[in-house]
Amino acid sequence: MARVLLRRAAATAHPQTPSLHHLFRQLSTAAAASAAPSKPKTFSIYRWDPNNPSQPTLKDYQIDLSDCGPMVLDALIKIKNEVDPTLTFRRSCREGICGSCAMNIDGANGLACLTKIQSGSSNTTVSPLPHMYVIKDLVVDMTNFYSQYKSIEPWLKRKSKIEGGKEVLQSKKDRLKLDGMYECILCACCSTSCPSYWWNPESYLGPAALLHAHRLRCNRGVQMMRFSPQVKQWIADSRDEYTKERLEAINDEFKLYRCHTILNCARACPKGLNPGQQIQKIKTLQITK
Repeated sequence: MARVLLRRAAATAHPQTPSLHHLFRQLSTAAAASAAPSKPKTFSIYRWDPNNPSQPTLKDYQIDLSDCGPMVLDALIKIKNEVDPTLTFRRSCREGICGSCAMNIDGANGLACLTKIQSGSSNTTVSPLPHMYVIKDLVVDMTNFYSQYKSIEPWLKRKSKIEGGKEVLQSKKDRLKLDGMYECILCACCSTSCPSYWWNPESYLGPAALLHAHRLRCNRGVQMMRFSPQVKQWIADSRDEYTKERLEAINDEFKLYRCHTILNCARACPKGLNPGQQIQKIKTLQITK
């Protein structure tokens, strides 16, 4: 009946009236959604509230996938909006760029916005990143992770003055050496999948920080001999002039050599990077410097 009335209204309306057409389109979409078969799916989500610090639990929520987006983050947003507004998690861009929605999904670290909901009758288990202090539900404390990133001084450092302007030019060949490192979004999926980081979170820098540390290595070997020890890290960027100091700052039994190259970090990275490979390159540089 609603469709009939809407068609009549659209036929008699002024041709410059777009609202009726828009409303008809919305009604058609809603009707199609209501006609779709139900696809129930249960999500077991980790819940813990610091204001009620009892034993943490896994709470089951059932939603209809026929009325939900394809990603785990879509399901979490639906649960929060329609079922339980107390559910707490981080999210921002929904495009795999910000790294905010990093969590453990069915035993594997990943971004909820890039992880597709697995169809089937089995439950999907969602929990915080492992071996991190939980603030509430799926939100973990990233203070230590960011402090380690800050400790490598992740910015370009120069000793010589820049001539002819403010930019430091870089060849295409040197720029290509940064591929596989600059794409890191600091989501902590790699570090929180590393057993060495679980055991030594205060002393081992972890895959993410070491990946960024290797990024600023100076590619001109001749310059490495004339640097004097001063500051700290970024190692593979030809525009940086503190290679020797950066290598010395991380040449430590715990900061660097806790990595045993089991490559959990590469398997966990949602951007397809290989931090373990970059750490191996740093170890090689420590021998040849």
